[in-house]
Amino acid sequence: MADRKTELHELMESILKFRELRDWAQFHDPKNLAEAISIEAGELLEQFLWKTPDESRRISADRRKELASELADILIFCLLFAHETGIDAERAIREKIAANEDRYPVHKAKGTSRKYTELK
Repeated sequence: MADRKTELHELMESILKFRELRDWAQFHDPKNLAEAISIEAGELLEQFLWKTPDESRRISADRRKELASELADILIFCLLFAHETGIDAERAIREKIAANEDRYPVHKAKGTSRKYTELK
């Protein structure tokens, strides 16, 4: 697990260095970063507009490259958001997984898309 944390830390350092060299921190307040996440997520979603679920699973190499670029934008902005708000992204994800394990016990949630409030 230490290697992953180190890799995430190194990745964050690269993102921050890129940003610093361009003097973009001034634009990266929580509000603007939240908006950027939403906008980039919309651009990812646009890649699937009018596609069937089966079509959405058939991804060419060129399309995979476009999807990867959109996903990278989202992840970069998410990591910057975590940095700017003092949120430990790794801890937040682990805590959310633990909470979802409680909310969605396998014996009640397996094979259904119902929300946890409907599983009682």
